[in-house]
Amino acid sequence: MKIVVTTDFAACLAIRRKVFVEEQSVPEDLECDAADATAVHLLATLDGHPVGTARLLIDGAEGKIGRVAILSDCRGTGAGAALMRAALDELRARGVTTARLGAQTHALGFYEKLGFTAYGPIYDDAGIPHRDMSRPL
Repeated sequence: MKIVVTTDFAACLAIRRKVFVEEQSVPEDLECDAADATAVHLLATLDGHPVGTARLLIDGAEGKIGRVAILSDCRGTGAGAALMRAALDELRARGVTTARLGAQTHALGFYEKLGFTAYGPIYDDAGIPHRDMSRPL
């Protein structure tokens, strides 16, 4: 698997649309937002085909990882963990010292294995329960 910072936003958006809009019924107008214009987008490919994406929002020493999506046929293969490790590496390379994310509650264990700790209450984001998480870099 290859994971790179990309300007191919269309490929990232296609993955996000498939995962969030089609599979999870997130309204399309909520899935895309103004932050996409300034975000760092990561694209994971397998044999040249896009299979995953994440976006990074950087504000000084803090980075937020979001819109983490892996196509269904690649889940459970380690692709998501590889994408997250690449995201953390990219944040470190940009001088970020704390990574944050809003995790869907069913994925808390996945992020905990990557060193994230949950904090605060469960909240609704686009009809899906989430919880904030963070970790030092």
